[in-house]
Amino acid sequence: MVDLTALLTDLATESEQLDALVAALPQQEWERPTPAAGWTIAHQIAHLAWTDHVARLAATDADAFYASVTAAPDPARLVDDGAIAFLAPPEVLLARWREGRSALAAALAAAPAGEKLPWYGTRMSPASMVTARIMETWAHGEDVAEALGVTRPATDRLRHVAYLGFRTVGHSFAAHGRAVPTAPVRVELAAPGGDTWAFGPADAADRVTGPALDFCLLVTRRRHRADTALVATGPVADGWLDVAQAFAGPPGTGRPPRTAASGAKP
Repeated sequence: MVDLTALLTDLATESEQLDALVAALPQQEWERPTPAAGWTIAHQIAHLAWTDHVARLAATDADAFYASVTAAPDPARLVDDGAIAFLAPPEVLLARWREGRSALAAALAAAPAGEKLPWYGTRMSPASMVTARIMETWAHGEDVAEALGVTRPATDRLRHVAYLGFRTVGHSFAAHGRAVPTAPVRVELAAPGGDTWAFGPADAADRVTGPALDFCLLVTRRRHRADTALVATGPVADGWLDVAQAFAGPPGTGRPPRTAASGAKP
């Protein structure tokens, strides 16, 4: 059984750490560009506020969630338009994000454990939804930290991101228009605390090994595989590192190698 309370605690901690990073920023710093092309720090926080809002709709009013999807004038711009819609002066945006994430946590805590909540192109359990919110909060927090020149210490909360990255092998191939492989992949990652996190069959011929932080940066498309210490063994594992994507929706252009220009958001 997944401990939803523990997951929600980790989501709250991840959110609070990002909140502390931006709460005292002068207003002009909210307009600082981030590695996501065209997005400022304000866009990053507005995106989290918007996704918290639609996730709460998914947990409390499926009809309203589906209506918000069908009402989108341009599905290809859904993410950008959502962030833009939630932009506001910093103090308003911060309050909106804080209230929204608190409301989402309450809604997910109250959702029946076996219920599958609607999402973009899939359905998720409440626990999977919380895990996805941890992933998003961490990934967009990385964009904010990089914009501010801050290096955040890796924590064991990355296990949630790594697990989601592993679970989305098939989705990663499908999102890029590639055939979903049937061969399993073993993932073995060096965790921040010195442990090894392992996912997948121990006897799988296809394997990915390396630092957990690098894997999480890759599956959230925050780093090009050339800028990681990840090692792929086997054709499926090697192909996966080119398309790995832990989030729903289209893949975007990803990030180019660090020697090239700044990359685009998912």
